[in-house]
Amino acid sequence: MTDDSDRARMVGINHVALSVGDAEKAREFYGSVFDFEVRGRTDSAVFLDMGDQFLALTEDADARRTTDDHRHFGLVVDDADLVERRLEAEGVERIATAGLDFRDPWGNRIQVVQYDAVQFTKAEAVLDGMDLDLDKTESARAELAEKGMAPE
Repeated sequence: MTDDSDRARMVGINHVALSVGDAEKAREFYGSVFDFEVRGRTDSAVFLDMGDQFLALTEDADARRTTDDHRHFGLVVDDADLVERRLEAEGVERIATAGLDFRDPWGNRIQVVQYDAVQFTKAEAVLDGMDLDLDKTESARAELAEKGMAPE
């Protein structure tokens, strides 16, 4: 908590919820591209675990009502090359960008970024719990250092 402000600081994202037409089919689609554990389920949702965060795939009959070129979320992975290969193997069309962007079958746009190249940082205890040993590129470390947040 900060004492010098009358507003709370945003400190992270607990989860992202996406509308999908069928939660089980969505789990299958995401499972064909990414490696994850299912954190939980309801009759109309499935929750994909990402350590201290999760992705909620919730059923919505109108899930594909609108798409645009801007709304998306960035999903951090340990190996973007593996994602690229899986997308190709599954016949998933990439969006023409400089990065690694695609849409799921319900039109949700996902931008994939590799952990070592971005500022986003998981706590060591979380990485250990996920059985991951990841580091940052010099560029990402420099960006974090500018904010006084470089990992040791």
